[in-house]
Amino acid sequence: MTDLSRREAMISAAMLSTLAMASGAALAADTATAAAAWDLTDLYPNDAAWEAERAAVAARLPEIAAFKGKLGQGAATLRQVLQLQSDLGLKLARLYVYAGLKGDEDLRNAPNQERRQKATDLGTAYGEAGSWMSPELLALGAAKVDSYIASDPGLAKFRFQLEDVVRQAPHTLSPEGEQILAASQTPLSGPGDIRVQLVSSDIPRPTVTLSDGTKAVLDDQGYTLHRTAPNRADRKLVFDQFWASYKAFENSLGSALASQTKGEMFQAKARKYGTALEAALSAPNIPEGVYRSLVAQANEGLPVLHRYFELRRRMLGLDQIAYYDIYPPLVKLDRTFSLDEMRSLTIAAIKPLGPDYVKQFADASARKWMDPRPRQGKQSGAYMNGSAYDVHPFLLLNLSDKYDGLTTYAHEWGHAMHTLLANKAQPFETAGYPTFTAEIASTCHELLLANYMVGQAKTKDEKLFYLGQLMENYRGTFYRQAMFAEFQLQVHDLAEKGDGLSGQKMTEVNLELLKRYHGPKFAMDPAYGIEWAYIQHYFYGFYVFQYATSITAANYFADKLMHGTPKDRENYLSVLRAGGSDYGYNILKKAGLDMATATPYQTIIRSFSYVLDQAEKLLA
Repeated sequence: MTDLSRREAMISAAMLSTLAMASGAALAADTATAAAAWDLTDLYPNDAAWEAERAAVAARLPEIAAFKGKLGQGAATLRQVLQLQSDLGLKLARLYVYAGLKGDEDLRNAPNQERRQKATDLGTAYGEAGSWMSPELLALGAAKVDSYIASDPGLAKFRFQLEDVVRQAPHTLSPEGEQILAASQTPLSGPGDIRVQLVSSDIPRPTVTLSDGTKAVLDDQGYTLHRTAPNRADRKLVFDQFWASYKAFENSLGSALASQTKGEMFQAKARKYGTALEAALSAPNIPEGVYRSLVAQANEGLPVLHRYFELRRRMLGLDQIAYYDIYPPLVKLDRTFSLDEMRSLTIAAIKPLGPDYVKQFADASARKWMDPRPRQGKQSGAYMNGSAYDVHPFLLLNLSDKYDGLTTYAHEWGHAMHTLLANKAQPFETAGYPTFTAEIASTCHELLLANYMVGQAKTKDEKLFYLGQLMENYRGTFYRQAMFAEFQLQVHDLAEKGDGLSGQKMTEVNLELLKRYHGPKFAMDPAYGIEWAYIQHYFYGFYVFQYATSITAANYFADKLMHGTPKDRENYLSVLRAGGSDYGYNILKKAGLDMATATPYQTIIRSFSYVLDQAEKLLA
């Protein structure tokens, strides 16, 4: 399901652990019995209409397979099968959105979960129906495919798709080889499945009693909730006991990650790549210089991060800062935000994007496209699903009435605006944007909001709160994700050199990174080196680095929007309108941002330093 996977729901991973917790008695009362607030009749009037559409799409899938062996008949034949595949893909995406949203409204509703499975099965059948196309196109050869494109204007909207298939010809196997690799995906997913099973059910989790008498179960969710405890002894207790639970399974978790690493190396070798990193960056066509520049410049900018830790130490009144002092807020803010206030504040914050953008956002956010509040049975977390190209985006949120709720609102509506602009400017075939650009609009919204709130703050403490949120964004999304990227690189380097991998070795590697990133004045308990085992993203391949590149690009554009020219704004909007009409790296480069150079990373480090300047001045 190529089209759908490129248009999958974008989830703000940084928010997943906290968004389901609503604050305030009124909010709790509001959400206890609330129904879903979005209007899914925009997709289908009822479940029966969805079922009829599903049956109709399923009945037409053999039409795709009927073209097998016929692509050599000419450009018109190629156009016909691509258009058929696109038409059915458009309908399938809409089916998938409805099934997913209905399922997430209430996870306890069995018929809705069954409908989701029907959509998944149909997607699998759709992929199988067209699985022959890439090998057959490659058999025609690049010259023949180019001649088809040149001779038939109807193939213009498929140009990028076709050229991408041809580009990857050296790494595409025979039909038999492709079939074997496809069949290997289930066993190769085993390490990640094992890790999930260990973490979610098999590792015994400690229960601790905090200073206020609270009994805290320290599973992953409990750790996230209690690591911000205002009492320092509580925080240390949480860290010590939580990481000890992972340490007890260091060998097993190390074996799982070692197997994951070897599996990625196997797939890279099978496709004739030199390294797993090269293979991972090949499909999205991202130069390796992007990854290397990110890691190198993050290390160059460590003095600014260390300066932040010194500021944090001072504000928390500590003699020496420790790893368990990272998460408590520097300043508390008791302010709450209604949904109307979230909308009006976001409208005010995004004014640098221009009146047309603001008008479109104001119109979209006033419609029933969003399910904003948590309730019993609803899917947790937050996402925007923009896959229904011919309808509009939908947003599932679980907003608290605190600042984190406001930032999540702005973030997910950034995704929605990206989708709206891309869908308006692009045909369905090139509207779905790549992962490399997917988090830029959302993060840009967050940065514009934070800067607006700093400017509107009425007291020193309120201003320090918003500055603290900005600084944590830079620390957590730029530096921390860059550190994760460096860990993955080091583990793969060890494996590719033939050095043995073990949980203990991974802990040693991670501990050295933690010490370097946090600086010589930081108290880093060696027991916390096991933190690598907590990071699920390491089982997704070379993926996590794109969180760091996304905030880097968003920061670059946000700075241009706030201080630049109308041309700078148009350059940014051109990125959003481009959708998936080119590779993400190329889209940014056309807008004046080369992510393989040092410049964007140096810019975000300067932005971090400027925020630090403001905070230090307030504390002087």
